[in-house]
Amino acid sequence: MAFLRFRRYRVYIFAAVFFLFLVFRLSSNSQLNAHHTTIYKGYSAPPDGESSAGRGSSSSSSHDSASGNFGAGTPAQDAPPSLGSPDVSAPKVPAEKEPEKVAASAPQSMHIPQLHTSLEIKGSYGLPTGPRSQKPTAPQQTDAAASAPKEDGAFDSNRVHQVNPPATHQETAVPVVADATAKARPILSTSVIHWMKMAEHFPIPEESLILLPTGSPMPIPKIQHKFAAEPDATREIRESRLASVRGEMQHAWSGYRTYAWTHDELAPVSKGFRDPFCGWAASLVDALDTLWIMGMHDEFDEAYEAVKDIDFTTTPFRSEIPVFETIIRYLGGLIAAYDVSGGEKGKYPALLSKAVELAEILMGVFDTPNRMPILYYHWKPAFYSQPKTASSSVSVAELGSMSMEFTRLAQLTGHSKYYDAIARITDAFEDWQNRVNGTAIAGIFPEHVDASGCNRTAAAIQEAENASKLAKAQVAAANDIETEPVGYKPSQPNSDPMVAQDKVAIAKTMPPDLEFRVNSATKPGEPATGEFRKVDDVASASVGKRDVGDAVSKGAAPNDATARVAVAPDEGKTPPGSKIMAGSDVQHANKPVSAPIAANGKVAKFDCIPQNLTAGGYGMQTYSMGGSQDSTYEYFPKQYILLGGLVPKYQAMHEKVVDAVKKYLLYRPLIKDDRDILFSAKVSSRDGTDKDMTYNYEITHLTCFLGGMFAMGGRIFNRPEDVKIGGKLADGCAWAYEAMPMGIMPEGSIITPCANMTNCSWNQSTWYEKLDPNIAWRTKQMLDYEERMKTWAKESDEIKELQRARAEELERERQATLEEALANEPSSPADAVGLAPGPETPVGTANIGKRAVGGADKTPVTAADAVAINEKEKVLQGDLDLNADAAAVPKAAAPAKKPLPELVIPPMPVRPETHEEFVQNRIERDNLVPGFISMNDRRYILRPEAIESVWYMYRITGDSSWQEKGWRMFQAVIHATRTEYGHSAIADVLRDPKDEPVQVDNMESFWFAETLKYFYLLFTTPDVISLDDYVLNTEAHPFKRPT
Repeated sequence: MAFLRFRRYRVYIFAAVFFLFLVFRLSSNSQLNAHHTTIYKGYSAPPDGESSAGRGSSSSSSHDSASGNFGAGTPAQDAPPSLGSPDVSAPKVPAEKEPEKVAASAPQSMHIPQLHTSLEIKGSYGLPTGPRSQKPTAPQQTDAAASAPKEDGAFDSNRVHQVNPPATHQETAVPVVADATAKARPILSTSVIHWMKMAEHFPIPEESLILLPTGSPMPIPKIQHKFAAEPDATREIRESRLASVRGEMQHAWSGYRTYAWTHDELAPVSKGFRDPFCGWAASLVDALDTLWIMGMHDEFDEAYEAVKDIDFTTTPFRSEIPVFETIIRYLGGLIAAYDVSGGEKGKYPALLSKAVELAEILMGVFDTPNRMPILYYHWKPAFYSQPKTASSSVSVAELGSMSMEFTRLAQLTGHSKYYDAIARITDAFEDWQNRVNGTAIAGIFPEHVDASGCNRTAAAIQEAENASKLAKAQVAAANDIETEPVGYKPSQPNSDPMVAQDKVAIAKTMPPDLEFRVNSATKPGEPATGEFRKVDDVASASVGKRDVGDAVSKGAAPNDATARVAVAPDEGKTPPGSKIMAGSDVQHANKPVSAPIAANGKVAKFDCIPQNLTAGGYGMQTYSMGGSQDSTYEYFPKQYILLGGLVPKYQAMHEKVVDAVKKYLLYRPLIKDDRDILFSAKVSSRDGTDKDMTYNYEITHLTCFLGGMFAMGGRIFNRPEDVKIGGKLADGCAWAYEAMPMGIMPEGSIITPCANMTNCSWNQSTWYEKLDPNIAWRTKQMLDYEERMKTWAKESDEIKELQRARAEELERERQATLEEALANEPSSPADAVGLAPGPETPVGTANIGKRAVGGADKTPVTAADAVAINEKEKVLQGDLDLNADAAAVPKAAAPAKKPLPELVIPPMPVRPETHEEFVQNRIERDNLVPGFISMNDRRYILRPEAIESVWYMYRITGDSSWQEKGWRMFQAVIHATRTEYGHSAIADVLRDPKDEPVQVDNMESFWFAETLKYFYLLFTTPDVISLDDYVLNTEAHPFKRPT
């Protein structure tokens, strides 16, 4: 039996042995162990008092045999063998030391990778590193290539066509994180794809660069108020508030450092992290200058060490770089940290080096035919190696909010190519602004812009015209062939019973001067006949070589060119315009043929019709100072300051903007307070002019920057009215905070505007009319309801009267029937039902039925009951007579009574809401504040724009009331957003402040960069980041003004 069991399972035993053998061989394979990938271990939160550990281990480099380490105190690890994938260069030891003399465990300083072109790094996608210089390395100029534009100004379309286009997807593995709360920061192994510098497709020759303005700055009026010495009591209050703001910064930074170190954002509720901005530590970079300004120098030094290890050449989180966000957060943050920490005289040169490294990558976005940037930059070499054009639909803010960062970088490095890149964008906006009827509202731009530089509408029309002309020309060219190839026979379908294959077979066996001709049958039923005939005879017998059924003049010679009829060839034949060859020695006298039509029916070559910036998208053009437009206008006066007043166009552009805003966008809201405040509306133009516009009286948090812009521009350009308007705009946002239940304004809302800017007292009726614009309809509905109620009441009374009368009539009929039945009552109950007992039936048992119990007699049936039973039996018999003929006439049909109409009282009409009731219900349902019409977005996401304008107004006017307003805003924000590990955005600012706020577990990097910074600067002494010494970008990063 054991042997039988072995035979039964021997297949499984052999398979198991074979599998174990394979596992053994696989585990003993030395090459398997050799092919490791280095896993990036990332930053753990450094212990207090220690320098931060380096981020990741070193890898082998094909450009240097020495191995290094990331950051101080981190030993170098063994590099993995090459896997044939693109190499990532490891930081090197300083050049003055011999590699073999450096101990592997010795702490090394971070080396900033130097950028090289693809020609210098053959076969590598990585950036090699060299010895870190003490001063920032100047970026190398891009090698010039052939000029892109044609002589006529049109762009060569061939330059934009892809060559060896990339695959549909280029993989970049995403690191696996075992625990969301893990402190380690994983990145990719050495097989990841890295950005690599390449020659530009549309370079600007160096002699054509727009040079950075040089020279002594022009006199610019002082921006800040001249503050007097403050009393001791005031100073104590200010310093106490200052300490509170600094404490909240320390609290939030501690949470980030513990749970999201070197990640983009902290999730302050769940203790997690997010990486929406490529995973380059957005919060850390954004917070650098804030740390320095608040005196948190130890934290700054720790963050500085982490910045050295950021690799801007790769990211596992996004396939495209969000250019606008990357510039204002990363590039602006690095430059500002360099400026505030001492600049060239400071101890942090890597800040500028990393800024240059990032800028070199971002310069690729300007490599387009018209030098307008690509705003979502596909950084992988397989994609950006192909020529591209800018998008035909971009936002104004994204396109125009790069100027300050690249201008300051050009000032720090001395390279005009950075300034040239953004100056061309400014020139394009200036051209558009100065164009007659360029925009519906002169001076400002629609929300969406076509930056492609190509007039696609005109190009489409031109393509269609060219396609039509070329198609006609090709057909004509084919029809104008003067001679036909020898032996050419046009197809004549259904004229010959012999199939084409048989004709070919016969043609191969007969003499070359003969042709086999099949003649149709002469009589029905007889077979067809055939004969061999000479080619000449066949030709003379035919009407014409190209005759396809059309009549030809009898007098024309058969071979005369005028006898041939031009007919489009059958489908599947040789296309028009191509040569028809019977042999290689046959010559044609046809005319030259035009270029072929592409497969899509368009001409194969596309020529771009150049155009400047214009409105993008379709439908109405929208204008506002809110999201997608704001920072471009903000940068006009700030660029003027940053360039020392040497470029006057920025003043002109700013003044046109504020004039347009004052004329078209500003409005005063209808509120219960007497405060004279202003907001900026959103306007849409239906026809591209200012004749047909619709207004949306919005209050958005992003628009709150406008007060600071007006006030600062009014001060530097000597426009005092603009300073006052800036104060009203800033106070409007402060009021919006105070008006909400939680003391924080929402992201977006709609409010009732005043009809008169100068006289605007509270009018509840006007607010109610805005809440319910259908007052007339609702009033008519109520009048109709009242009429319907009158009609219903009258009908109800009539029906009730009829019901009463019918009830009386039915009662009379019942009484009459009863009386008649009593009059005809039989002598016995049995006779009443027609069941007389037989002689054998005992008296008293005739009415005992099947259900009699105990033999007891039933109650005798009365005459009235007998009548009722008889009527019921008749009805039942009629209902059950299913087989009766519907057409048959009953033998004894009682005369039918006319049915009486049903008397039912109709339902009472539903009462509609009155205007007042509708408004009250809406106010209660939406928890609306007086004056507001709707709350489009109830969130608060830690935005800074309101406190930004409050700070500007305090520094410009010196009015301490702005500090009080700012302090109330700060208290409300901290109360609603503070968590155990940081500060969180909230979902609804309209909730009762006594209730717990709904926190959404999100803390964007601008909480560090802007919001807390502005709160802090509001309570510092005025000399800290003075507006006469610094100019702040849209992310509140201060750049040093030229002196």
